[in-house]
Amino acid sequence: MASIFSRIVAGEIPCHKIAENDEFLSFLDVNPRTKGHTLVIPKKEIDCLFDIDDEMLGRMVIFAKSIARAIEKAIPCKRIALMVIGLEVPHAHIHLIPIRKESDLLPSKLKWKKSSEELARIAELIRAQLA
Repeated sequence: MASIFSRIVAGEIPCHKIAENDEFLSFLDVNPRTKGHTLVIPKKEIDCLFDIDDEMLGRMVIFAKSIARAIEKAIPCKRIALMVIGLEVPHAHIHLIPIRKESDLLPSKLKWKKSSEELARIAELIRAQLA
């Protein structure tokens, strides 16, 4: 069975897309920890990040870096945290999370809830910053 992320890649499930190329896709997390929380995934379904071959993993991090730079320009924050967390989706992914303080990353922190319209506006802000 295809993961939810593979279904997003296939266009079966909508997302608030930030960017994509032949190998990778980035989109807003639907349960964001902070405003601008973005996921970066390989389009190829691979369960664990460290199962990705070295060359592809390098390209994925470079792709994530360009997204992180755009998020920094669009969303007021001190840093963009990069996290590899989550067991609920068996598809490798990187979280890019704008933070103002380290406690923004605590599991006990409430999720940042916004409407689909607000998420669409945030995605547009970030897309506008891509070089």
